[in-house]
Formats: sequence, structure tokens, C-alpha cells
Amino acid sequence: MKTILIIEDQEDINRMLAEALVDAGYAVKSSYTGIDDLQEIRSHAYDLILLDIMLPFKNGDELLKELRTYSDLPVIVISAKGMIGTKIELLKLGADDYITKPFDLGEVVARVESNLRRSHASRQENRVFCYKDIVLDAGSKHVLVRGTVIDLTAKEYMILELLIMQRGKVFTKANLYESVWEDDYLGDDNAVKIHISNLRNKLRKLNPQVEYIETVWGLGYRLYKV
Repeated sequence: MKTILIIEDQEDINRMLAEALVDAGYAVKSSYTGIDDLQEIRSHAYDLILLDIMLPFKNGDELLKELRTYSDLPVIVISAKGMIGTKIELLKLGADDYITKPFDLGEVVARVESNLRRSHASRQENRVFCYKDIVLDAGSKHVLVRGTVIDLTAKEYMILELLIMQRGKVFTKANLYESVWEDDYLGDDNAVKIHISNLRNKLRKLNPQVEYIETVWGLGYRLYKV
């Protein structure tokens, strides 16, 4: 199930959007201030963001600009500002789409679906990912380190693929478990720990000089910044 983050400070609008998206089959998380949302995005796996611009404490355009330094997550801006110049500025900052208030809920859901399809198609086209001396071919499911194929289990591959495809994002143990094992996380993190440890050991054998997977204490795992 795709998960949408709604960042909108007006509770009635936020609730209305959430209800429409849930009815359309999406999981939804609502946020209202913008101030803690970058950490929220880093710590949880979202597929798309609906972003209001006029937010308390931290404007949506600032949040968008910072988000684009480490993530290509699809962002649809929803704003009362309908001027062409504003739309162009936000699209240049990295917004994928722009909807002007007042809006039709059916149109919002349709735009969400369209942007998710486009994002998926884009990822499918670019199926080779590089990080340090790792080359991951998502089409063939092959991983090379320093030109040598590394033998990974299916779960180890899926963990590495998640970390590389969303580089910079911190994945909690719950994120990894629910994404890789496709089951509810019940608090037993032993499976994730063992697979991360095995993955690190296999990478270390091919290049003991480089650290790849960072433990972010109290949060989870991500790739070290290059």
C-alpha cells in the first residue's frame, strides 16, 4: 500500500484530503506545522507528499528546497497562491505538481495517482544505481563491489536496494522489516540486525577499507554520506 504524507496546517483541509486518499486505497499520515517534517520524511517510508506552502514555523518552500538536497520523493504542492510566477518558482525548486485551492478532491486523487505512476516509470527506466564502489543493477538483481559480483540472499539484496535507492534516508528497523518481509513489525528486531550484520560482512570482504552502512543510533540505518 502506498503511503502519502499530508503537510497542511488547516485541520479541516488536512482531514478532508486524508479521508479522500484513504477512500482511494492509500495509507495516510497527517502533519500540521512543517517544523519536524524533514526528520519525519527521513525516518519513515513515504511514496508521495502533499505540501501546503503557508505553514507555521517553517514554510513549505523552505522544506521543499531542503528535501531536494537528498530525496527525489514526488511532491505535489497545494496552495492558495495561484499566481503563475509562484507556480513556476515552486516547480523550479523541485515540486512535481501544483494544485491551487480551492480544489476538487477527485482531481487531487487523480494527480496523486498520476505522479505515483510517473515516479514508478522513472525508477524503472533508471535501473542501475551506484554508491561508492557498489553498482546495483535493479533489473538483473546483480550487485558488484569493485567489479566483483557479491552473493547476497534475497533479503540482503532488498535491504541494500532500499538503502541505495533512497540514499540519505534513515530506515528504522520497522521500515526495513515491513518493506522487506512484507509483514507487520511486532518489535522483534533480531531478523533485521542479523541481515544487516551479514550484509556488512559480505561488503567488508570485498573492500575492507570502506564503510557502507551507517547505524544512526536511536533511529535505524542509512548509507554513509559520500
